Amino acid sequence: MSGKARATDRPGDGSPFALGLVLRRAHARVASTMTAAMRPHGLDLRHFGVLIVLVDRGPTVQRDLVEATGQDKAGIMRVVDDLEEKGLAVRKAVPGDRRVREVEITEAGLKAFDAAHDAAAAPARELVAHLKPGEPEKLLELLTRFTYPE
Repeated sequence: MSGKARATDRPGDGSPFALGLVLRRAHARVASTMTAAMRPHGLDLRHFGVLIVLVDRGPTVQRDLVEATGQDKAGIMRVVDDLEEKGLAVRKAVPGDRRVREVEITEAGLKAFDAAHDAAAAPARELVAHLKPGEPEKLLELLTRFTYPE
């Protein structure tokens, strides 16, 4: 093997892949923590991602859920099926277009969302407890600017 540096996700890696590798590891850590917090409420990240959109936007057509969550069309169909089966969301016909379905959160869905959101607060604080004061907010600001460049 040559002495050439290879991409890793270890601190200090300067390879062009380091950012993606570290972000992947960070996502896995956060996803694991949040999944554990939501599990007692019968939700997983896919469900919660859709509920976030429905709480934020109100009734939303399925194709917009695909874009908003980054899931594929078939995946959104399965998630909405799950949410309907649990009584957390309902599909409704869109007037004037029989092919389009709008998804709306139910009262039970809103309660489940709030309960899971509350349950995630303490684990979320634990995720960043090792950071210095102000760093969690700065991290979120930087990641937001990175994700949504102007």
